[in-house]
Amino acid sequence: MILRILLRKDDKFRYNISNNHKEEHMNYQELLNDQNPEITISVESFGDIKLQLFPKVAPNTVRNFIHLAEKGFFDQLIFHRIIEGFMIQGGQSKELTCAIRGEFASNGISNPLKHHRGVISMARTNDKNSASSQFFIMHQAAPHLDGNYAAFGATISGFEHIDQIASVKTNMSDRPYDDVRISKITVDKKGIIYEPPVCFSQKV
Repeated sequence: MILRILLRKDDKFRYNISNNHKEEHMNYQELLNDQNPEITISVESFGDIKLQLFPKVAPNTVRNFIHLAEKGFFDQLIFHRIIEGFMIQGGQSKELTCAIRGEFASNGISNPLKHHRGVISMARTNDKNSASSQFFIMHQAAPHLDGNYAAFGATISGFEHIDQIASVKTNMSDRPYDDVRISKITVDKKGIIYEPPVCFSQKV
């Protein structure tokens, strides 16, 4: 199944948080600390993108990503959807993974992290609880995604590689003509144990 970010950078729609879910969206620098798990996405022919994940913002989403990365799920997958000025998306696979509940405001869960440049978030279908393995990293800020997608971490180094990947030539479906391949994703949990994620449903 192809999970697509349903809102494009040029969409006119803007989500307004209801009074029940009203919150201040935070700049991710406020969340950076030495105890956060760090991941390194090694991309063939480009280099390493290092990110911190934020368990305090989206705990189950972080656990899901760590669980997949540690078992080598992302190794040799590609960034299959790239839109310059918007985001780069990867993690698509035929392997079955569990779907997780979407940790964002429009799904009833507080998540104040904005989709700023360098932020990592989960792709999904129209079903707010359909995110599983596909993720995207923001090339540029997209505030219309705030509150509608589970942002869960941010880039701390390798911005130049995000820029390089975002500039590759793509077809009409935003797929690169030449594969942009993830060789591996490694995780540094800083000595903290992260349990497997709680699945919302099993993808079939």
